[in-house]
Amino acid sequence: MKKYVIEREISKIGTLTPQQVREAAAKSNSVLAGLGPDIQWQESYITADKMFCVYLAKDEQAIQKHAALSGFPATTVTEICQVIDPTTGA
Repeated sequence: MKKYVIEREISKIGTLTPQQVREAAAKSNSVLAGLGPDIQWQESYITADKMFCVYLAKDEQAIQKHAALSGFPATTVTEICQVIDPTTGA
């Protein structure tokens, strides 16, 4: 599977309560379970008005299908080609 970062523009998402975040994650998990093994959610980062999600997926279509079914927009989907961290330069 390929790795993607998804930018989701969601107004005021940074103001969600912990309970609302749990409910959103549960909704996403439910949709993912129905889509099968071609897509996996790894983690997400919430900012004031955007969420950045890292997914493994067969292709971008799987991500777009998840977005449509879950109600979480996939404003920009970018395939990750390489990952580096501080140990890369060691």
